[in-house]
Amino acid sequence: MDTPDIRVEKGHAEPEEVAAITAILLARAAAGPTDPTPTHRGRVKAGWRRLEREPGFRAPHSWR
Repeated sequence: MDTPDIRVEKGHAEPEEVAAITAILLARAAAGPTDPTPTHRGRVKAGWRRLEREPGFRAPHSWR
Protein backbone atom coordinates (compact mmCIF):
# COMPACT_ATOMS: atom_id res chain seq x y z
CA MET A 1 0.00 0.00 0.00
CA ASP A 2 2.92 2.31 -0.67
CA THR A 3 1.60 3.65 -3.97
CA PRO A 4 -0.95 6.47 -3.78
CA ASP A 5 -4.35 6.15 -5.46
CA ILE A 6 -4.08 9.64 -6.98
CA ARG A 7 -0.89 11.23 -8.22
CA VAL A 8 0.00 14.59 -9.73
CA GLU A 9 1.47 14.27 -13.22
CA LYS A 10 2.64 17.84 -13.64
CA GLY A 11 3.33 20.48 -11.04
CA HIS A 12 3.07 20.10 -7.26
CA ALA A 13 -0.15 19.63 -5.33
CA GLU A 14 -0.36 20.03 -1.60
CA PRO A 15 -2.09 17.25 0.38
CA GLU A 16 -5.08 19.54 0.97
CA GLU A 17 -5.54 20.04 -2.77
CA VAL A 18 -5.40 16.31 -3.45
CA ALA A 19 -7.92 15.74 -0.64
CA ALA A 20 -10.27 18.36 -2.12
CA ILE A 21 -10.13 16.78 -5.59
CA THR A 22 -10.69 13.34 -4.07
CA ALA A 23 -13.73 14.60 -2.14
CA ILE A 24 -15.22 16.15 -5.27
CA LEU A 25 -14.69 12.99 -7.33
CA LEU A 26 -16.21 10.77 -4.64
CA ALA A 27 -19.23 13.09 -4.25
CA ARG A 28 -19.86 13.10 -8.01
CA ALA A 29 -19.52 9.32 -8.19
CA ALA A 30 -21.98 8.84 -5.32
CA ALA A 31 -24.52 11.28 -6.80
CA GLY A 32 -25.25 9.13 -9.84
CA PRO A 33 -26.98 10.31 -12.99
CA THR A 34 -29.24 13.33 -12.64
CA ASP A 35 -31.40 12.61 -15.68
CA PRO A 36 -32.98 9.14 -15.85
CA THR A 37 -33.68 9.42 -19.59
CA PRO A 38 -31.16 7.79 -21.90
CA THR A 39 -28.63 10.17 -23.40
CA HIS A 40 -28.26 8.29 -26.68
CA ARG A 41 -31.15 8.67 -29.08
CA GLY A 42 -29.87 6.65 -31.98
CA ARG A 43 -31.56 5.50 -35.11
CA VAL A 44 -33.90 2.57 -35.04
CA LYS A 45 -32.58 1.41 -38.40
CA ALA A 46 -28.90 1.05 -39.20
CA GLY A 47 -27.39 3.72 -41.42
CA TRP A 48 -25.59 1.16 -43.57
CA ARG A 49 -26.79 -1.69 -45.76
CA ARG A 50 -25.57 -5.25 -45.99
CA LEU A 51 -24.42 -5.89 -49.52
CA GLU A 52 -25.56 -9.52 -49.54
CA ARG A 53 -29.14 -8.36 -48.97
CA GLU A 54 -29.11 -5.85 -51.82
CA PRO A 55 -30.43 -6.71 -55.28
CA GLY A 56 -27.72 -7.66 -57.71
CA PHE A 57 -28.40 -4.99 -60.30
CA ARG A 58 -28.97 -1.27 -59.99
CA ALA A 59 -29.88 0.95 -62.86
CA PRO A 60 -27.01 3.17 -64.03
CA HIS A 61 -29.08 6.31 -63.46
CA SER A 62 -29.84 5.32 -59.87
CA TRP A 63 -27.96 7.17 -57.13
CA ARG A 64 -29.24 4.97 -54.38
